[in-house]
Amino acid sequence: MAVAFLLYVIAEVAAVWAVGSAVGVLATIGLLLAGAIFGSWLARREGGKAMRAFVETARAGRNTEKEISDGMLIALGGVLILLPGFVSDVLGLLFLLPPTRAVARKLWLKRMEKRAVMYANRARGPVMVVDSEVVSEDRPVKQHPIIEG
Repeated sequence: MAVAFLLYVIAEVAAVWAVGSAVGVLATIGLLLAGAIFGSWLARREGGKAMRAFVETARAGRNTEKEISDGMLIALGGVLILLPGFVSDVLGLLFLLPPTRAVARKLWLKRMEKRAVMYANRARGPVMVVDSEVVSEDRPVKQHPIIEG
């Protein structure tokens, strides 16, 4: 995790350096501020849409996993937009735009489903499978005393 963070910081510094070299210091600061303002507006707009969709789906009694995942991804996108740097702005924008958010949501839900099964199996412990007995028509089935009745 520390290596990933270090690579992220290096990528951010390199991106700011490259943009600063191309357009100048004041323009780079302006671009960073414009990205934060635009990203905040977009996050607020998309977050409101996601909240309305969640309320509508919950009132209809349907599964809300899509709306909850969208809200989580929008929140993550908003945080990434507010971090200073161009790499985080691009990643945040990908989480805020509906088409790319749909792709991220599918990947996220698939990963969470695998993890849920893995943790459920770990919490349950080892499972023993017992084959059921085949009963022919000429031999009656002996039932459990509690089931008979």
